[in-house]
Amino acid sequence: MRAWVLDRPGPVEREPLRFVERPVPEPAPDELLVHVRACGVCRTDLHVTEGDLPVRRSGVTPGHEVVGEVAGTGAAVSGWAVGDRVGVAWLRRTDGTCRYCARGTENLCPVSEYTGWTADGGYAEYTTVPAAFAYRLPANVPDVALAPLLCAGIIGYRALLRTSLPSGGRLGLYGFGGSAHLCAQVALAQGATVHVLTRDEASQRLALDLGCASAAGAYDAPPELLDGAILFAPVGDLVPVVLRALDRGGVLAVAGIHLSDVPSLHYESELFYEKELRSVTSNTRRDGREFLELAARYGVRATTHPYPLSQAQRALGDLKAGRFDGAAVLVNDL
Repeated sequence: MRAWVLDRPGPVEREPLRFVERPVPEPAPDELLVHVRACGVCRTDLHVTEGDLPVRRSGVTPGHEVVGEVAGTGAAVSGWAVGDRVGVAWLRRTDGTCRYCARGTENLCPVSEYTGWTADGGYAEYTTVPAAFAYRLPANVPDVALAPLLCAGIIGYRALLRTSLPSGGRLGLYGFGGSAHLCAQVALAQGATVHVLTRDEASQRLALDLGCASAAGAYDAPPELLDGAILFAPVGDLVPVVLRALDRGGVLAVAGIHLSDVPSLHYESELFYEKELRSVTSNTRRDGREFLELAARYGVRATTHPYPLSQAQRALGDLKAGRFDGAAVLVNDL
Protein backbone atom coordinates (compact mmCIF):
# COMPACT_ATOMS: atom_id res chain seq x y z
CA MET A 1 0.00 0.00 0.00
CA ARG A 2 0.97 3.67 -0.21
CA ALA A 3 1.25 5.69 2.99
CA TRP A 4 2.63 8.98 4.27
CA VAL A 5 5.28 8.65 6.98
CA LEU A 6 6.98 11.15 9.26
CA ASP A 7 10.64 10.49 9.98
CA ARG A 8 11.80 13.90 11.21
CA PRO A 9 9.21 16.49 12.26
CA GLY A 10 9.65 20.00 10.91
CA PRO A 11 7.85 22.93 9.31
CA VAL A 12 5.32 21.66 6.80
CA GLU A 13 6.79 24.07 4.22
CA ARG A 14 9.89 21.86 4.20
CA GLU A 15 7.80 18.77 3.37
CA PRO A 16 8.71 16.54 6.34
CA LEU A 17 6.34 13.76 5.21
CA ARG A 18 7.36 11.08 2.71
CA PHE A 19 4.97 9.11 0.48
CA VAL A 20 6.19 5.50 0.55
CA GLU A 21 5.23 1.93 -0.17
CA ARG A 22 4.88 -0.32 2.87
CA PRO A 23 3.15 -3.62 3.65
CA VAL A 24 -0.55 -3.64 4.43
CA PRO A 25 -0.71 -3.93 8.24
CA GLU A 26 -1.81 -7.15 9.92
CA PRO A 27 -4.59 -6.60 12.47
CA ALA A 28 -3.93 -7.86 16.00
CA PRO A 29 -6.42 -10.42 17.36
CA ASP A 30 -8.69 -7.68 18.76
CA GLU A 31 -8.34 -5.31 15.77
CA LEU A 32 -9.99 -4.51 12.48
CA LEU A 33 -8.12 -3.96 9.24
CA VAL A 34 -9.65 -0.88 7.61
CA HIS A 35 -9.52 0.10 3.96
CA VAL A 36 -9.40 3.90 4.18
CA ARG A 37 -11.88 5.77 1.99
CA ALA A 38 -11.44 9.25 3.48
CA CYS A 39 -9.42 10.85 6.27
CA GLY A 40 -9.94 14.31 7.70
CA VAL A 41 -7.01 16.68 8.08
CA CYS A 42 -6.91 17.85 11.70
CA ARG A 43 -4.79 20.56 13.25
CA THR A 44 -3.41 17.88 15.56
CA ASP A 45 -1.91 16.24 12.45
CA LEU A 46 -0.10 19.51 11.85
CA HIS A 47 1.18 19.55 15.44
CA VAL A 48 2.47 15.98 15.03
CA THR A 49 4.08 16.75 11.67
CA GLU A 50 5.81 19.94 12.83
CA GLY A 51 6.95 18.53 16.18
CA ASP A 52 4.74 20.63 18.47
CA LEU A 53 3.81 17.26 19.97
CA PRO A 54 6.75 15.06 20.98
CA VAL A 55 7.58 12.13 18.73
CA ARG A 56 5.93 8.97 20.06
CA ARG A 57 6.76 6.71 17.12
CA SER A 58 9.37 7.21 14.43
CA GLY A 59 7.98 6.91 10.92
CA VAL A 60 4.39 7.25 12.07
CA THR A 61 1.57 7.71 9.57
CA PRO A 62 -0.62 10.65 10.68
CA GLY A 63 -4.40 10.87 10.44
CA HIS A 64 -7.20 10.09 12.88
CA GLU A 65 -10.49 11.05 11.23
CA VAL A 66 -10.92 7.89 9.18
CA VAL A 67 -13.96 6.67 7.31
CA GLY A 68 -13.42 3.27 5.80
CA GLU A 69 -14.56 -0.25 5.23
CA VAL A 70 -13.65 -3.34 7.23
CA ALA A 71 -11.21 -5.34 5.10
CA GLY A 72 -10.33 -7.99 7.68
CA THR A 73 -10.80 -8.92 11.33
CA GLY A 74 -8.55 -10.30 14.03
CA ALA A 75 -9.21 -13.75 15.44
CA ALA A 76 -10.82 -12.42 18.64
CA VAL A 77 -13.16 -9.91 16.98
CA SER A 78 -16.90 -10.44 16.95
CA GLY A 79 -19.75 -8.19 15.81
CA TRP A 80 -17.90 -6.80 12.78
CA ALA A 81 -17.80 -8.22 9.26
CA VAL A 82 -15.83 -7.53 6.13
CA GLY A 83 -17.58 -4.74 4.21
CA ASP A 84 -18.97 -2.95 7.28
CA ARG A 85 -18.58 0.83 7.28
CA VAL A 86 -16.36 1.94 10.13
CA GLY A 87 -14.97 5.10 11.72
CA VAL A 88 -11.56 5.48 13.36
CA ALA A 89 -10.91 8.35 15.77
CA TRP A 90 -8.06 9.85 17.84
CA LEU A 91 -8.40 7.73 21.01
CA ARG A 92 -7.13 4.30 19.96
CA ARG A 93 -6.75 2.28 23.13
CA THR A 94 -6.75 2.52 26.94
CA ASP A 95 -5.90 -0.05 29.58
CA GLY A 96 -9.50 -0.21 30.87
CA THR A 97 -8.29 -0.94 34.40
CA CYS A 98 -6.73 2.23 35.82
CA ARG A 99 -8.61 4.50 38.21
CA TYR A 100 -9.41 6.94 35.43
CA CYS A 101 -10.93 4.27 33.20
CA ALA A 102 -12.81 2.84 36.18
CA ARG A 103 -14.49 6.16 36.93
CA GLY A 104 -15.51 6.84 33.32
CA THR A 105 -12.72 9.22 32.36
CA GLU A 106 -10.79 6.95 30.02
CA ASN A 107 -9.55 10.06 28.18
CA LEU A 108 -7.17 10.55 31.14
CA CYS A 109 -5.73 7.01 31.05
CA PRO A 110 -1.93 7.32 31.55
CA VAL A 111 -1.16 4.60 29.00
CA SER A 112 -3.67 5.66 26.36
CA GLU A 113 -2.73 5.28 22.69
CA TYR A 114 -3.65 7.58 19.81
CA THR A 115 -4.28 7.03 16.12
CA GLY A 116 -1.76 8.88 13.97
CA TRP A 117 0.56 9.66 16.88
CA THR A 118 1.44 6.51 18.84
CA ALA A 119 0.10 4.21 16.11
CA ASP A 120 -0.21 4.53 12.34
CA GLY A 121 -3.27 6.42 11.15
CA GLY A 122 -5.31 7.20 8.09
CA TYR A 123 -2.93 9.01 5.71
CA ALA A 124 -2.65 5.63 4.00
CA GLU A 125 -4.64 3.11 2.00
CA TYR A 126 -5.09 0.86 5.05
CA THR A 127 -4.94 1.21 8.81
CA THR A 128 -5.98 -0.81 11.86
CA VAL A 129 -8.13 -0.06 14.90
CA PRO A 130 -9.05 -2.01 18.03
CA ALA A 131 -12.63 -3.16 17.43
CA ALA A 132 -13.71 -1.81 20.84
CA PHE A 133 -12.64 1.70 19.77
CA ALA A 134 -14.18 1.67 16.29
CA TYR A 135 -17.36 3.60 15.50
CA ARG A 136 -20.34 2.41 13.52
CA LEU A 137 -21.34 5.05 10.97
CA PRO A 138 -24.63 5.94 9.27
CA ALA A 139 -25.05 4.69 5.73
CA ASN A 140 -26.69 7.81 4.29
CA VAL A 141 -23.87 10.36 4.79
CA PRO A 142 -20.97 10.61 2.29
CA ASP A 143 -17.46 9.63 3.40
CA VAL A 144 -16.05 13.15 3.02
CA ALA A 145 -18.84 14.66 5.11
CA LEU A 146 -18.40 12.12 7.90
CA ALA A 147 -14.62 12.23 8.28
CA PRO A 148 -14.31 15.56 10.20
CA LEU A 149 -16.98 14.43 12.66
CA LEU A 150 -14.61 11.76 14.00
CA CYS A 151 -12.25 14.18 15.72
CA ALA A 152 -13.14 17.80 15.00
CA GLY A 153 -16.75 17.03 15.82
CA ILE A 154 -16.14 14.83 18.83
CA ILE A 155 -13.54 17.14 20.41
CA GLY A 156 -15.74 20.18 19.78
CA TYR A 157 -18.57 18.39 21.56
CA ARG A 158 -16.30 17.46 24.48
CA ALA A 159 -15.20 21.10 24.71
CA LEU A 160 -18.83 22.25 24.68
CA LEU A 161 -19.59 19.93 27.59
CA ARG A 162 -16.59 21.33 29.47
CA THR A 163 -18.04 24.86 29.32
CA SER A 164 -21.05 23.76 31.40
CA LEU A 165 -23.06 26.16 29.26
CA PRO A 166 -26.49 26.88 30.78
CA SER A 167 -29.64 26.37 28.75
CA GLY A 168 -29.99 29.25 26.32
CA GLY A 169 -26.52 30.49 27.25
CA ARG A 170 -24.16 32.82 25.41
CA LEU A 171 -21.22 30.96 23.89
CA GLY A 172 -18.05 32.41 22.38
CA LEU A 173 -15.98 30.41 19.89
CA TYR A 174 -12.43 31.68 19.37
CA GLY A 175 -11.07 30.32 16.11
CA PHE A 176 -13.51 28.86 13.61
CA GLY A 177 -12.00 25.95 11.76
CA GLY A 178 -12.99 22.31 11.39
CA SER A 179 -13.93 21.71 15.02
CA ALA A 180 -15.56 25.04 15.85
CA HIS A 181 -17.94 25.10 12.90
CA LEU A 182 -19.29 21.68 13.93
CA CYS A 183 -19.51 22.64 17.61
CA ALA A 184 -21.42 25.78 16.64
CA GLN A 185 -24.10 23.73 14.90
CA VAL A 186 -24.69 21.60 17.99
CA ALA A 187 -24.78 24.64 20.29
CA LEU A 188 -27.20 26.49 18.02
CA ALA A 189 -29.47 23.46 17.76
CA GLN A 190 -29.56 23.29 21.57
CA GLY A 191 -30.64 26.91 21.86
CA ALA A 192 -27.40 28.75 22.56
CA THR A 193 -26.52 32.20 21.25
CA VAL A 194 -23.16 31.81 19.53
CA HIS A 195 -20.60 34.55 18.92
CA VAL A 196 -17.56 33.75 16.77
CA LEU A 197 -14.23 35.54 17.09
CA THR A 198 -11.65 34.67 14.47
CA ARG A 199 -9.18 36.51 12.26
CA ASP A 200 -10.24 34.79 9.03
CA GLU A 201 -12.89 36.62 7.03
CA ALA A 202 -14.06 33.51 5.17
CA SER A 203 -14.60 31.78 8.51
CA GLN A 204 -16.51 34.80 9.78
CA ARG A 205 -18.82 34.56 6.77
CA LEU A 206 -19.30 30.83 7.36
CA ALA A 207 -20.21 31.50 10.99
CA LEU A 208 -22.91 33.97 10.01
CA ASP A 209 -24.19 31.62 7.30
CA LEU A 210 -24.60 28.91 9.93
CA GLY A 211 -26.72 31.21 12.10
CA CYS A 212 -24.22 32.56 14.63
CA ALA A 213 -25.27 35.87 16.17
CA SER A 214 -22.03 37.71 15.39
CA ALA A 215 -18.57 37.26 13.92
CA ALA A 216 -15.59 39.49 14.61
CA GLY A 217 -11.81 39.47 15.04
CA ALA A 218 -10.17 37.16 17.53
CA TYR A 219 -9.04 39.98 19.82
CA ASP A 220 -12.30 41.94 19.58
CA ALA A 221 -14.82 42.03 22.41
CA PRO A 222 -18.04 40.11 21.75
CA PRO A 223 -21.26 42.18 21.70
CA GLU A 224 -22.29 40.76 25.08
CA LEU A 225 -20.66 38.96 27.99
CA LEU A 226 -20.36 35.20 27.61
CA ASP A 227 -21.56 32.36 29.82
CA GLY A 228 -19.02 30.04 28.24
CA ALA A 229 -16.27 30.09 25.65
CA ILE A 230 -14.10 27.63 23.77
CA LEU A 231 -10.61 28.49 22.58
CA PHE A 232 -9.91 26.49 19.43
CA ALA A 233 -7.01 28.63 18.19
CA PRO A 234 -3.70 27.34 19.68
CA VAL A 235 -2.79 30.87 20.82
CA GLY A 236 -2.05 31.31 24.53
CA ASP A 237 -2.18 35.10 24.21
CA LEU A 238 -5.94 34.81 23.73
CA VAL A 239 -6.57 33.23 27.13
CA PRO A 240 -6.73 36.52 29.09
CA VAL A 241 -8.68 38.10 26.23
CA VAL A 242 -11.35 35.40 26.48
CA LEU A 243 -11.45 35.46 30.27
CA ARG A 244 -12.19 39.18 30.19
CA ALA A 245 -15.13 38.45 27.86
CA LEU A 246 -16.73 36.02 30.32
CA ASP A 247 -19.62 36.97 32.55
CA ARG A 248 -19.54 36.09 36.25
CA GLY A 249 -19.33 32.31 36.67
CA GLY A 250 -18.34 31.84 33.03
CA VAL A 251 -16.13 28.95 31.89
CA LEU A 252 -13.39 28.93 29.26
CA ALA A 253 -12.50 25.52 27.81
CA VAL A 254 -9.25 25.24 25.84
CA ALA A 255 -9.90 22.65 23.15
CA GLY A 256 -6.47 22.15 21.57
CA ILE A 257 -3.91 19.49 22.40
CA HIS A 258 -1.22 22.17 21.95
CA LEU A 259 -1.25 25.80 23.11
CA SER A 260 1.45 28.44 23.01
CA ASP A 261 2.44 29.90 26.37
CA VAL A 262 -0.23 31.75 28.34
CA PRO A 263 0.77 35.20 29.64
CA SER A 264 0.32 36.14 33.28
CA LEU A 265 -3.30 36.70 34.31
CA HIS A 266 -4.75 39.62 36.22
CA TYR A 267 -6.80 38.04 38.96
CA GLU A 268 -9.38 40.78 39.51
CA SER A 269 -10.32 41.39 35.87
CA GLU A 270 -9.74 37.93 34.42
CA LEU A 271 -10.42 35.26 37.06
CA PHE A 272 -12.41 36.78 39.90
CA TYR A 273 -16.18 36.25 40.25
CA GLU A 274 -15.73 32.48 39.93
CA LYS A 275 -14.64 32.39 36.33
CA GLU A 276 -13.04 29.08 35.40
CA LEU A 277 -10.30 28.00 33.00
CA ARG A 278 -10.47 24.34 31.92
CA SER A 279 -8.53 22.16 29.51
CA VAL A 280 -9.85 19.45 27.23
CA THR A 281 -7.99 16.16 26.96
CA SER A 282 -8.99 13.84 24.16
CA ASN A 283 -12.45 12.30 24.54
CA THR A 284 -14.19 9.21 25.79
CA ARG A 285 -15.93 6.72 23.54
CA ARG A 286 -19.18 7.83 25.15
CA ASP A 287 -18.50 11.38 23.92
CA GLY A 288 -18.01 10.01 20.43
CA ARG A 289 -21.21 7.99 20.40
CA GLU A 290 -23.24 10.87 21.87
CA PHE A 291 -21.91 13.35 19.33
CA LEU A 292 -22.56 11.11 16.34
CA GLU A 293 -26.14 10.61 17.54
CA LEU A 294 -26.62 14.38 18.00
CA ALA A 295 -25.03 15.10 14.63
CA ALA A 296 -27.58 12.82 12.97
CA ARG A 297 -30.46 14.32 14.96
CA TYR A 298 -29.52 17.94 14.29
CA GLY A 299 -28.30 17.46 10.73
CA VAL A 300 -24.77 18.64 11.55
CA ARG A 301 -22.74 18.92 8.38
CA ALA A 302 -19.09 19.71 7.82
CA THR A 303 -17.97 22.31 5.31
CA THR A 304 -15.33 20.28 3.50
CA HIS A 305 -12.52 20.70 0.98
CA PRO A 306 -11.44 17.37 -0.56
CA TYR A 307 -7.81 16.66 -1.48
CA PRO A 308 -6.42 13.47 -3.04
CA LEU A 309 -4.54 11.31 -0.54
CA SER A 310 -1.44 11.89 -2.65
CA GLN A 311 -1.70 15.63 -1.81
CA ALA A 312 -1.72 15.27 1.99
CA GLN A 313 1.31 17.51 2.47
CA ARG A 314 -0.35 20.29 0.47
CA ALA A 315 -3.52 19.96 2.53
CA LEU A 316 -1.52 20.41 5.75
CA GLY A 317 0.20 23.46 4.29
CA ASP A 318 -3.13 25.00 3.31
CA LEU A 319 -4.48 24.30 6.81
CA LYS A 320 -1.51 26.07 8.38
CA ALA A 321 -1.87 29.04 6.04
CA GLY A 322 -5.62 29.32 6.61
CA ARG A 323 -6.44 28.88 2.92
CA PHE A 324 -9.85 27.31 3.53
CA ASP A 325 -12.76 27.48 5.94
CA GLY A 326 -14.24 24.35 7.48
CA ALA A 327 -12.18 21.17 7.12
CA ALA A 328 -9.92 19.48 4.57
CA VAL A 329 -10.46 15.80 3.84
CA LEU A 330 -8.12 13.39 2.08
CA VAL A 331 -9.85 11.08 -0.37
CA ASN A 332 -8.22 7.76 -1.25
CA ASP A 333 -7.46 8.18 -4.95
CA LEU A 334 -5.13 5.20 -5.29
